[in-house]
Amino acid sequence: MKHTKSTMMTSIFAMFFSLAFLFSLPPSVTASPSIPAVFAFGDSTVDPGNNNRLNTIFRGDHPPYGRDFPTHTPTGRFSNGKLTTDYLVSNLGIKELLPAYLDPRLTDADLTTGVSFASGGSGLDEATTAANGVLSMEQQLRNFDEAIRRMEKSTGKNRTAELLREAMFVISVGTNDVVFNLYGFIPSNFQRSASSYHDMLLRRLGSFIQSLYDRGARKFGVAGLPPVGCLPLQMSIGSVMPSPHMLQRMCVNKQNTDSQAYNLKLQHLLSSLQVSLPGSRMVYFGIYEIMMDMIINPLKYGFQQTLQGCCGTGLFELGPLCIVGMPTCPNASKYIFWDSMHPSQAAYLAISNHYSQSVLQFN
Repeated sequence: MKHTKSTMMTSIFAMFFSLAFLFSLPPSVTASPSIPAVFAFGDSTVDPGNNNRLNTIFRGDHPPYGRDFPTHTPTGRFSNGKLTTDYLVSNLGIKELLPAYLDPRLTDADLTTGVSFASGGSGLDEATTAANGVLSMEQQLRNFDEAIRRMEKSTGKNRTAELLREAMFVISVGTNDVVFNLYGFIPSNFQRSASSYHDMLLRRLGSFIQSLYDRGARKFGVAGLPPVGCLPLQMSIGSVMPSPHMLQRMCVNKQNTDSQAYNLKLQHLLSSLQVSLPGSRMVYFGIYEIMMDMIINPLKYGFQQTLQGCCGTGLFELGPLCIVGMPTCPNASKYIFWDSMHPSQAAYLAISNHYSQSVLQFN
């Protein structure tokens, strides 16, 4: 969508103000010196509310989203509560993860060093963001550029460069591309194999990481694809109907195999980038493995429901279909998924706990 110049400048100013505030914090309340800030890019898995000001159906700023958030209100997060990155910044001593598009009325005390530029529904393929009306990865990078320019003007290039060098850059993207494009939600004029489409996505991801590196980033945490074939939405679409009264739900094995193939290529890419980008450190977040373990061994994590989301029927509802008045499960902590595509707060916490050691590799 298109923003007016005044709206965009107001949003960018607020975004910059949240980043610049970290320089005024006394040492006693700053995060670990090794990771003083976290910057997130990508899709709904790391978007704390950037889509709230976009003219898109991909929004989580309405009930029942956010019902288990500390404020019990929808924040724009596509979950009943917190995201993995919320737990990450908390573990690093950062107050909270805030969207880059902040309300300019927020005071200094409200601002933190955990800032996300991500946009729910975004992807590495332009067709994904164009169809969903959300912020592309390129726009996220442009917003980050504006933040850098303003920080340099306010605090100087040296201090800004030091921050970027020590900050952690989290990237979580790709699921929307395969769900909406590779598997047929968005019409395509040509056929493509999963392997060739993965290669295209990874080339763009590599370029995005290179762009962040050129701006001073050195520490990267990059998430792989989840078991896409086990997302409730994908199971619903791929289920077979053995009889008019029985729906046989199961993970779509081909999509899971595709996800594993993509993740293997991603790990090779990150290893290659770490060699080719001097001083960089790359950590791969294997979301597939931890989520499959939840699905196969749910009791290990306290889960009871693995095949459907908590919202509505749990089969198709997400975004504009998961709305106020929709029946929801009484206890979302027993569900791996909150809606038909996004994990519950409990699942995000389990993912965060699983990868806390990976983050410590940056120390």
